Amino acid sequence: MRKILILFTAIFATNIYAQDILPLKERAAFVNKLQKERLNKLLPQLMEKTDIDMWVLIAREYNEDPIIKTMLPPTWLNARRTTILVFSLDKKTKKFESVAIARYAFGENIPSIWDKEKQPNQWEALKDYIVSKNPEKIGLNTSSYESLADGLSKYHYDQLYDVLSPKFRKKITSAEDLAIAWIETRTDLEMTVFSQLVEISSSIIREAFSTKVITPGVTSTDDVVWWMREKVSSLGLNTWFHPTVDVQRKDNSDLYAFDNKSKFDIILPGDLLHCDFGISYLTLNTDTQELAYVLKPGETKAPDFLIKAFKEGTRVQDIFTNNFRQGLTGNEILRRSLEQGKAEGLRPSIYTHPLGTYGHSAGTTIGMWDSQGGVPYTGDYPLQFNTAYAIELNTTVYIEEWDKDIRIMLEVPGFFGEDGFRYINGRLTEFLLVGEKQTGLDD
Repeated sequence: MRKILILFTAIFATNIYAQDILPLKERAAFVNKLQKERLNKLLPQLMEKTDIDMWVLIAREYNEDPIIKTMLPPTWLNARRTTILVFSLDKKTKKFESVAIARYAFGENIPSIWDKEKQPNQWEALKDYIVSKNPEKIGLNTSSYESLADGLSKYHYDQLYDVLSPKFRKKITSAEDLAIAWIETRTDLEMTVFSQLVEISSSIIREAFSTKVITPGVTSTDDVVWWMREKVSSLGLNTWFHPTVDVQRKDNSDLYAFDNKSKFDIILPGDLLHCDFGISYLTLNTDTQELAYVLKPGETKAPDFLIKAFKEGTRVQDIFTNNFRQGLTGNEILRRSLEQGKAEGLRPSIYTHPLGTYGHSAGTTIGMWDSQGGVPYTGDYPLQFNTAYAIELNTTVYIEEWDKDIRIMLEVPGFFGEDGFRYINGRLTEFLLVGEKQTGLDD
């Protein structure tokens, strides 16, 4: 483990790009260690916290439960045949056990205990194991509202239900709280690498928003989007959504997201550029929106009226993240932040989502762009420690010089722990500049 962390640290001590991305073999070794820690240290804590003493996950190849996807061994791309994982925690002794009722061991971390030659029926083998543990609750991944906690198929539910006796059928319950906690909770090991992942993402944006990629008057926003996709692919990484690049300018009367042309413009001097971009690496995801200004001939900085507008955006960030309190629901944080921002004369919109194992992850949802009055169910979920978020929001600003409203749209990964909120790798505090050396990161 120490060897992997030393290698990881050494690699990221240099400039980002191809030589800085771990080779596949080292990635696999790191992911394996990360998963082992989560399974053996984090999961028992979460099971005790959510009062689930047995968690049964069932999936089959190409139809994986979202939770099983987060546990797939690094050398597996999919589940195999019918994959059944069972995690049990003895409430008295605190003994934790993880097993696979499957034809194969689930990688290095979860052994298979099913001997098909002795018990040909996989479901009977599962039943026998459940009976041997005699759990108080059998948690299954079913949920009416959280998609990531609703991975059990109707067929697999029926198979399990039919094989159990009435005594054990009564013990079946939703493992929704446990599934959400598993998805949303970040470990110390994950957080040691999350900042480097964000740096990779930001470095790609900085190169994209430069004259290496953009020739004003020639390059289109769509050209930049596909450059970003090619760049990520060349690094051996993946994006978890198709990026967007758009412009706002004086002679464009429509706001971003309300017309079909704003994402497909030729980039010109004087444009305000915006991107939305996220990559996947080492089981985690980034989600970032940054802004750039395309310098006109003779300019060395963005116009003061745009710089002032940018500061309104960072002020909304400050108001919002200062309202993070453990136990407050997303809807409560949203309401407090919007009220405070409007009281200061701002026009904020907040649509922040959990970030981590998935890009749009499970946990506390704090607004949606079309639900500024609150989000049912996921917005009622309370904020927890050791969770990460894409701090996504905007503020509308009237630009007198352009005689129009613009949006300062920002998104940056952040972490909430017992010491409060922090940005995982700082945040942008001023425009990137196309045509000049880029600055503006603040811890």
